[in-house]
Amino acid sequence: MLKIVGLNVNYGAIHALHDISLAVKEGEIVTLIGANGAGKTSILRAISGLIPIKSGEVLFEDKPIHNTPSYKLAKLGISHVPEGRRIFANMTVMENLELGAYIRNDKSNISKDYDMIFDKFPRLKERIKQMAGTLSGGEQQMLAMGRALMVRPRIILLDEPSMGLAPLVVKDIFSIIKEINKSGTTVLLVEQNAHMALSIANRAYVLETGKIVLEGDSKELLSNDAIRSAYLGE
Repeated sequence: MLKIVGLNVNYGAIHALHDISLAVKEGEIVTLIGANGAGKTSILRAISGLIPIKSGEVLFEDKPIHNTPSYKLAKLGISHVPEGRRIFANMTVMENLELGAYIRNDKSNISKDYDMIFDKFPRLKERIKQMAGTLSGGEQQMLAMGRALMVRPRIILLDEPSMGLAPLVVKDIFSIIKEINKSGTTVLLVEQNAHMALSIANRAYVLETGKIVLEGDSKELLSNDAIRSAYLGE
């Protein structure tokens, strides 16, 4: 479904991504793991057209999208939940979700999708008229994911969904990610919590200083001694 070939990204004089190539098949959960500054977020931002690429290709269903404006990618079915959540703090929960559906005209289905969001995230329903900026960190993450799902994405890019959240909330978020995937949405997940990410993903890529140094089946990587030592604290 999604393919990156020979991707290079520079930030000024800094060569941030070096010849990145990876693929995400339809229906998979694929995770990118690595230390802070390894380039994980830059890959998602390059896919979403939020940063320019120096060279290489980003293909969605075999069609190049690396020169496509970000707002058009949502219409193709690509949704991005950014690092730090980026909800609209001065708008209500409902207004944030409505913005997620801004490209859609199918009113009856939009209404069904609000029900689906509130079914997955019951806490959002309880806070439907509350200003988003007053939500807890976990609730803001749920809102950011709900807003992205209102696009009806084919693939969702999740950037550090567990960041700053309590362990019990992290479990909830990862359960919901599995649910989203089971309901037919492909997932590309960037996550510092390598153990949680590998436990739900089909495959993984390991990044170090802007390069992919390892890739494979998530279960195999979970039992890899070097990975356990470097990323799982074992």
